[in-house]
Amino acid sequence: MARRAAGGAPLSARAAAAAPLPPRPPSGAPACPPLLPLLLLLGAARAGALEIQRRFPSPTPTNNFALDGAAGTVYLAAVNRLYQLSGANLSLEAEAAVGPVADSPLCHAPQLPQASCEHPRRLTDNYNKILQLDPGQGLVVVCGSIYQGFCQLRRRGNISAVAVHFPPAAPPAEPVTVFPSMLNVAANHPNASTVGRLLVGATYTGYGSAFFPRNRSLEDHRFENTPEIAIRSLDARGDLAKLFTFDLNPSDDNILKIKQGAKEQHKLGFVRAFLHPAAPPPGAQTYAYLALNSEARAGDKESQARSLLARICLPRGAGGDAKKLTESYIQLGLQCAGGAGRGDLYSRLVSVFPARELLFAVFERPQGAPAARAAPAALCAFRFADVQAAIRAARTACFVEPAPDVVAVLDSVVQGTGPACERKRNIQLQPEQLDCGAAHLQHPLSILQPLKASPVFRAPGLTAVAVASANNYTAVFLGTANGRLLKINLNESMQVVSRCVLTVAYGEPVHHVMQFDPADSGYLYLMTSHQMARVKVAACEVHSTCRDCVGAADAYCGWCALETRCTLQQDCANSSQPHFWTSASEGPSRCPSMAVLPAEIDVRQEYTGMILQISGSLPSLSSMEMACDYGNDIRTVARVPGPAYDHQIAYCNLLPQDQFPPFPPHQDHVTVEMAVRVNGHNIVSANFTIYDCSRIGQVYPHAACTSCLSAPWPCFWCAQQHSCVSNQSRCEALPNPTSPQDCPQILPVTLAPMPTGGSQDILVPLTSAAAFHGAALECSFGLEEGFEAVWLNESVVRCSQVVLHTTQKSQVFPLSLQLKGQPSRFLDSPDPMTVEVYNCAMGSPDCSQCLGREDLGHLCMWSDSCRLRGPLQPPPGTCPAPEIRTIEPLSGPLDGGTLLTIRGRNLGRRLSDVTHGVWIGTVACEPWLTDTQIVCITGPAPGSFSDVVTVNASKEGQSQERFSYVLPTVHSLEPAMGPKAGGTRITIHGSDLHVGSQLQVLVNNTDPCTELLRTDTSITCTVPGGALPAPVPVCVRFEHRGCVPGNLTFWYMQNPVITAISPIRSPVSGGRTITVAGERFHMVQNVSMSVHHIGREPTLCKVLNSTLITCPSPGALSNASAPVDFFINGRAYADEVAVTEELLDPAEAQRGGRFRLDYLPNPQFSTAKREKWIKHHPGEPLTLVIHKEQDSLGLESREYRVKIGQVACDIQIVSDRVIHCSVNESLGTAEGQLPITIQVGNFNQTIATLQLGGSETAIVVSIVICSVLLLLSVVALFVFCTKSRRAERYWQKTLLQMEEMESQIREEIRKGFAELQTDMTDLTKELNRSQGIPFLEYKHFVTRTFFPKCSSLYEERAFMEEGISLFSSLLSNKHFLIVFVHALEQQKDFAVRDRCSLASLLTIALHGKLEFYTSIMKELLVDLIDASAAKNPKLMLRRTESVVEKMLTNWMSICMYSCLRETVGEPFFLLLCAIKQQINKGSIDAITGKARYTLNEEWLLRENIEAKPRNLNVSFQGCGMDSLSVRAMDTDTLTQVKEKILEAFCKNVPYSQWPRAEDVDLEWFASSTQSYILRDLDDTSVVEDGRKKLNTLAHYKIPEGASLALSLTDKKDNTLGRVKDLDTEKYFHLVLPTDELAEPKKSHRQSHRKKVLPEIYLTRLLSTKGTLQKFLDDLFKAILSIREDKPPLAVKYFFDFLEEQAEKRGISDPDTLHIWKTNSLPLRFWVNILKNPQFVFDIEKTDHIDACLSVIAQAFIDACSISDLQLGKDSPTNKLLYAKEIPEYRKIVQRYYRQIQDMTPLSEQEMNAHLAEESRKYQNEFNTKVAMAEIYKYAKRYRPQIMAALEANPTARRTQLQHKFEQVVALMENNIYECYSEA
Repeated sequence: MARRAAGGAPLSARAAAAAPLPPRPPSGAPACPPLLPLLLLLGAARAGALEIQRRFPSPTPTNNFALDGAAGTVYLAAVNRLYQLSGANLSLEAEAAVGPVADSPLCHAPQLPQASCEHPRRLTDNYNKILQLDPGQGLVVVCGSIYQGFCQLRRRGNISAVAVHFPPAAPPAEPVTVFPSMLNVAANHPNASTVGRLLVGATYTGYGSAFFPRNRSLEDHRFENTPEIAIRSLDARGDLAKLFTFDLNPSDDNILKIKQGAKEQHKLGFVRAFLHPAAPPPGAQTYAYLALNSEARAGDKESQARSLLARICLPRGAGGDAKKLTESYIQLGLQCAGGAGRGDLYSRLVSVFPARELLFAVFERPQGAPAARAAPAALCAFRFADVQAAIRAARTACFVEPAPDVVAVLDSVVQGTGPACERKRNIQLQPEQLDCGAAHLQHPLSILQPLKASPVFRAPGLTAVAVASANNYTAVFLGTANGRLLKINLNESMQVVSRCVLTVAYGEPVHHVMQFDPADSGYLYLMTSHQMARVKVAACEVHSTCRDCVGAADAYCGWCALETRCTLQQDCANSSQPHFWTSASEGPSRCPSMAVLPAEIDVRQEYTGMILQISGSLPSLSSMEMACDYGNDIRTVARVPGPAYDHQIAYCNLLPQDQFPPFPPHQDHVTVEMAVRVNGHNIVSANFTIYDCSRIGQVYPHAACTSCLSAPWPCFWCAQQHSCVSNQSRCEALPNPTSPQDCPQILPVTLAPMPTGGSQDILVPLTSAAAFHGAALECSFGLEEGFEAVWLNESVVRCSQVVLHTTQKSQVFPLSLQLKGQPSRFLDSPDPMTVEVYNCAMGSPDCSQCLGREDLGHLCMWSDSCRLRGPLQPPPGTCPAPEIRTIEPLSGPLDGGTLLTIRGRNLGRRLSDVTHGVWIGTVACEPWLTDTQIVCITGPAPGSFSDVVTVNASKEGQSQERFSYVLPTVHSLEPAMGPKAGGTRITIHGSDLHVGSQLQVLVNNTDPCTELLRTDTSITCTVPGGALPAPVPVCVRFEHRGCVPGNLTFWYMQNPVITAISPIRSPVSGGRTITVAGERFHMVQNVSMSVHHIGREPTLCKVLNSTLITCPSPGALSNASAPVDFFINGRAYADEVAVTEELLDPAEAQRGGRFRLDYLPNPQFSTAKREKWIKHHPGEPLTLVIHKEQDSLGLESREYRVKIGQVACDIQIVSDRVIHCSVNESLGTAEGQLPITIQVGNFNQTIATLQLGGSETAIVVSIVICSVLLLLSVVALFVFCTKSRRAERYWQKTLLQMEEMESQIREEIRKGFAELQTDMTDLTKELNRSQGIPFLEYKHFVTRTFFPKCSSLYEERAFMEEGISLFSSLLSNKHFLIVFVHALEQQKDFAVRDRCSLASLLTIALHGKLEFYTSIMKELLVDLIDASAAKNPKLMLRRTESVVEKMLTNWMSICMYSCLRETVGEPFFLLLCAIKQQINKGSIDAITGKARYTLNEEWLLRENIEAKPRNLNVSFQGCGMDSLSVRAMDTDTLTQVKEKILEAFCKNVPYSQWPRAEDVDLEWFASSTQSYILRDLDDTSVVEDGRKKLNTLAHYKIPEGASLALSLTDKKDNTLGRVKDLDTEKYFHLVLPTDELAEPKKSHRQSHRKKVLPEIYLTRLLSTKGTLQKFLDDLFKAILSIREDKPPLAVKYFFDFLEEQAEKRGISDPDTLHIWKTNSLPLRFWVNILKNPQFVFDIEKTDHIDACLSVIAQAFIDACSISDLQLGKDSPTNKLLYAKEIPEYRKIVQRYYRQIQDMTPLSEQEMNAHLAEESRKYQNEFNTKVAMAEIYKYAKRYRPQIMAALEANPTARRTQLQHKFEQVVALMENNIYECYSEA
């Protein structure tokens, strides 16, 4: 398609680095919501309906991309780079560098023969302008901005290769004449636009344009060369002389060039070129369209509209005549405007996308000046039919009936025919002429009236559009300037029904061209300034129900009925057939629903079945296998009698009664959910009710009868049995009530309150109780004791002598009648009857409250206290006068309304006593509440005064305190402005502001100011948020009266904006100063900083000025990157631009903040010599040198604080590794010891202790003692001198040797790595040329892994076929196999070796049924986990002590084999080769095996043996080569030389096919006539210390380049045997056995050797480690990485299984899960492979390589461990060697575990399919009969125990497994051949 290179303005620099893929949104996340309810909520949309599948980051700004649908390839062009990516995952396949180059816009392209230039060429970036695919010729056309817009033809399928060199590099048969116009195709400026699609449109950049560079010379080489629009030849297979020329002759007919004088008025900016229709029917006309903007001056007659659509005609079909561009060229304006006049006009075209009938276009309204906010933009849609009609009408108006106001001839172009239209006499225009013009007609044309459309959608900052139609909806994808993708769904009326948004790359504009994947329209490709992204157009899976799915109104999503999931249509099986898939356009009413008949089921009645009424969009279920699913794996058969749609009737068996769910407590029914299950999915569900009438009496014991007869179920009451039944026939033949009114029941009456402890008879009226008359009853009050009930008549019962007690003021007791002796049977009391019991002594502290209880019916009297009034005592008298103790508040406003609270004693019996009796002076106070206090509302006062409060309740009482009426005033507030987000804390100043009981501060007269605090002169409160920046009034109100005068105004201002934070890294302890930059911080009063997920407590920040804030970083829980939140004035800071411009929910804008903080481990410090104690004498200067471990925090010197005690140490020098500080003041000696502490942020580390010297007296004493000691030492000086000189000489000698060793180590590491890299490069090349890595076949891999000591299991043997077959079927029974394994494991003589052997044999036997094998393994693992969880769960799977643990090892080996071979094999093999080559580079002792270069201390040769390399010319007739140059060491024995020669000749042959060293002879041709057979021992061998030394190349004096021959020998020299097995008492090679003893013997050998401490050679371990480090890193990364094309399904499946088991057992410790995962995969599988490469490759594993691999395996084990290594100088070297790398490896392990956890969970079906595929791949590899026979051996040996276990197992007994086992034994006896395998 067409491309725009820069779009008129350069893409902004990348705002942020490319982020990793975000995790899949949770299933509950909302997707595209329906628009109607959300129109008023500013974009409450989510990204749930869009999902970024893949990203590709570009280090330079991107320009263009092209899609090759047939090849599944994406071509991406960026500044200076071209990339070829795979379409599915955007992985890099090829790339090419195309810049920068030396160029000048004033010079011709250097490809011209005459390309000379006087202007200097500078290094210039190459901006891609055209990236166009030509599938027919297999080309990719690539045009850039360099060399005046030069184009290249690159190879399709390999973008790095140039397909056609133009101009030709070598002269062809006929010389090609190259013109500038052939090279100058695209615009030569980064910001000038170019598009291409069978034609090229390029913005003019020549003299006079803004793109032309200012210079002294006025020449412009591009002026005549590049037209604005042209059609160019692209025939690369024909005449190269015509390549890139203008396609037709004369060429002027095929270009459109604006006249030089008119270029200033017609500045063209091209947006896109496209074809329409893209795939026309045969013979139909295809048009090429150009979308562009014209910067014509206002009033220009030719182009009034700024946005243009130009059209030219293309040939019809393959053989059609070519059209001339100028003849068919016609342009018309596009206008996108609303109905609000010119202010609603969007004039600049930004992006277009052609659909089938509509052209969708994004326009923007350019702003006059650069603004921070994105430009307003709109989406409009134009009909292609309207474009066609306008063009035909225009040509008719030009040639048939001229109309000057309709169309005009373009006279601004060079190729125009005239300035005006002319009527052609007697001419009849054909349809083709109306569409495409003709040579005899005027051309080119411009339509004067623009084509108009109204905006479909408006949003700021739109930059791109792509459109797709689906299911009666139109899905429109809109890119934005802020890096977001907006998706809107339009209905058939072009109305927006839903929308959602996805952030692709924050701050990076989306390129204006977006394309759908040609191979899968479910994906959209788009490009931001630094990224390429593949976006899934809909993430339907976030919707879990049909109503959510269909209600989301997403064009792509619909409900897949039989799979019960929301999917794309192509993802639903049979979706092309009706009713299988319901689209959003059909509406939620079409979702499947169901009704159940009967809906209510009696638990005691038998039902034959149920009728299901199924409605909604579902296919006919008549032919499908159906069931009714009741949950908990309970299903019954269902059926549909005949085909039907929409409304289907199904019949279903009810679940058995014994499987009914239990009734909930206190409930007489249970609701059951039933679903119809089809093909394993519950497609529709409904509820029905199971009820039990007999439970009603238990649930409602006090209203059993009425509840029974009023129940919603058909229940009947049996009066005689006092029970509720569902079948009336169960009642005895007595008159039973039929309605609730007929039930015997209590009629509640109101009883007078009873005093506590008093005895009283209570009459209880009854109704309908004739049947009970005379029955023995008792009165119950909810207490243990009941009272006698006496029948007075059939409708009244008396409760006799009832005595009730209470210790409360008043207590209510329920009264009920129960049948005597039957505590659970009551007469109904639907409305409970109650008795109130009161206690006068409680709750009445004064006379008024005591006597006031008379209104409640309490007969109390006051006599020093409140007491019960006797029946003969007179009514109470009056109370004393009121006693007022406190009043609150003490003042109020003149308007009144204050709630005055009066507390005291005797304040009146009731409210009526004081209704008009409360006064403040002469002002009444209206009481409205009284009990223990009076609350009254003050009336208005005429003026300020104060007086006492009077209460008159038959007697008068006055307060001691006075209440004051005052006039509060306000006069100012500060601050007077604040952000509109709210949160500003304002203070209002005035006087008497403390008065009254209620205060309100209202902002804008409606919004309350919160968190009020007030004093006499001020009010402080928090301002709410405002809608717009504007001044608003502030009102202070007392007691809900009017505002206090003051004219207070508060200004809402624009919110503060945060633009950046730095640094972005913090230690995990926090406390690092983070600088926050932004604007308008002068309004910030308080700000805090918090971190999502991992952050500890938020930290308080400090405002420095209006643009800077500093915040200490919060502490974190772990090392990770996390989003940062800021709270300004207590309000969460949100990205306001994202809310207003991108239609986001404000909460989402806050969560998706663009600021993140990377937490790294705390820095680590130590003293320079790592000592813990430092001695210092007071008075002396102190300078500390502190060592700092390497980190990535980038700390500055000011961020360190060093203290000695409480004294600061001045920091002077800070580097990456060292800190220098000094103390100038004297340190006190009172404590004697001072800690040295270094602080970074919140992190404090005490690195040492400073020990101070003593006082002057102590110094004098020390001097005296030292003098005496010195005197004594002089006496012994002479004796000591001799030894001292000897020791000095030895020390000097040792120092010299150490210096030599240090230089040697340095040189060895430097040289060793370079040599090894060269060797490994050569090795890699050899691998690529030869047969590759010697992988073992799968069956050998399995055999060596499963049976390390057995040769094979593949040979055929004779068996009892019938017995083996029966035994095989028995082993396929899950119950038998589990009982069989457990029975064997319980036997004490069933050793670990037997368990491993049985597990491996079972794996072989069940290899063809891995799904079954996996299920068995899981069940056994569950048993193992149960056993481990009860003890110590962390020990599980640590060793292989059970059958299932070995089964797990084998299962991992099978599942990980492909990963091992395809991913890990190559780096592992390269590491092995590297180890071998590194060992062979130095001397190796042939007898002890110790070498100069190794990783294992025990195999280190602790001698400085000088070895020189020898390059030997060797001939050998074997392994496919005749002669080679072989490198050996002069210290090598002859056997070692033979082995190196064999390795060089046979490196492409598996090791098992190599000749052995003892099978060949080595012959040296010393001259043409002399040759010698070289052997390890012969007559010339040297003898030292009684031992014979093995011969070496140096012994024979073999020179450099010597000629040797290797030949096979018939007779073996067995006199020596293997060299390493020789007796060390008789033979040696490089070192004598005594050389490594602590006290070496004196010998002639030692006198000629430099002796040093042997440990000094331990540094050679580091040399070897350094050279091997890259290969080890590559191996570990391969093991612990996840390939996106082949994720480790088995690992994900098993890890999820472990997490599920841990969750079931309540194991939440993450360390336990980590240990389980580590024990199951890394330690169980990978360590075994690392230690045994011979399991994988056909190679030789020497003892020395085995020792090195043990060190590597130990490093891998430590990396997987979670416990910190406590290492010291005494730790073993195999742990110390990789101690520095272990933390990094550990991070890789943890990241690998997290990536596994983040993978999409596997269903059982997916895993079973994967396992079945693994079984199928190797189905004929093994002879399972051999394995069966071996397993039977164990069955035979433990036959009684197995039989006993089968008998004890109920399931086995029920299925008669013991009898089947006996049949196997009977068939197999005497027919088993013994297997030779030990394993």
